Amino acid sequence: MTSRLILPRIMQSGAGASKELPAILKAFGCQRPLIVTDKVMVSLGYVETLGALLSENDLTYAVFDGTVPEPTEDSIIAGVEIARTGIDGAPFDCIVALGGGSPIDSAKAIGILAKFGGTMRDYKFPRDVAEPGLPVIAIPTTAGTGSEATRFTIITDDKNDEKMLCAGIGFMPIAALIDFELTMSAPPRVTADTGIDALTHAMEAYVSRKANVFSDQQALAAMRLIGPNLRTAYFQPGNRPAREAMMMGATLAGIAFSNASVALVHGMSRPIGAFFHVPHGLSNAMLLPAITAFSISAAPQRYADCARAMGIATQQDSDELANQKLLTELKQLNQELSVPSLAEFGADKTRFFELRTLMAEQALASGSPSNNPRVPSIDEMVALYEQVWNQE
Repeated sequence: MTSRLILPRIMQSGAGASKELPAILKAFGCQRPLIVTDKVMVSLGYVETLGALLSENDLTYAVFDGTVPEPTEDSIIAGVEIARTGIDGAPFDCIVALGGGSPIDSAKAIGILAKFGGTMRDYKFPRDVAEPGLPVIAIPTTAGTGSEATRFTIITDDKNDEKMLCAGIGFMPIAALIDFELTMSAPPRVTADTGIDALTHAMEAYVSRKANVFSDQQALAAMRLIGPNLRTAYFQPGNRPAREAMMMGATLAGIAFSNASVALVHGMSRPIGAFFHVPHGLSNAMLLPAITAFSISAAPQRYADCARAMGIATQQDSDELANQKLLTELKQLNQELSVPSLAEFGADKTRFFELRTLMAEQALASGSPSNNPRVPSIDEMVALYEQVWNQE
């Protein structure tokens, strides 16, 4: 059995890596980038700094800053039109994605739609999108999604509130500039939610039925970085070593799940985000303890390895003890990082319970639950949604 491994062609990592953008563009023969970002990046001055860097190197660019958290198809249409129109009569030859997972996911979708047309539903899983769109150079500013190194994007269908998983080589950035200094301004809530998102990526990649030797190593390395540093980054936002460890951990986790796939947490998380507008990392955090408890019996050694990699269990601990420590840690982490319940977040209980079965059906259709060590039925997912609401 073989495993197909997919990575960006160039990954530049370390303090100041984003300043290498002009050299990276020139290495790929790109002269006219469209910067896809959001208004937060504009307000922080990151777009201005990047634009000045491009201008100094005689590179013509334009900016689309209309991306939104949890991107929808409507939110990227204007970006697609700008990408198609070009600048000064000349087409854009690449996209620079600057921001967290939402701008990067938006940029991937814009690159495909601008080149090939259609709607995002045309590219929804199970289609394998192998055709390359406009090349994307990703510059992440959060330590979370790992989207800079994945072959996935998530776009919501505005008409029915369905988060569509789109996958394939065509969505993989050609380059990723991993500059942890850009995460130093992330507020605690963003740090927590994106950090638990990255941890979830690593855990799910490691226990996934599609795991392989390569993805295992990336997942374990990610957990070794994230486990000891997430709390430090949250409580000491200026701690550079912790921020650097989290950034690299998030990217490695992205590489891991891009080459092994995520599982039940992500499958059940997407409908919560679509219907109740819960940020993706936060909905993962809400689900992770309960779904881990549901799944452990089908892969006890794998989950015990996760506990050991995170530094919360020792090699001398039995798998059973390690898994007990893992479940305790996941619950404690949510408490310390102030992860709210769905009720505390503001989700409507009546609507949530009315949508349980539909959410379970959408989760199953995404394909992710079938990668879980213990593959759930619709009824079991409905029960898990109830358990998460009730904080059991």
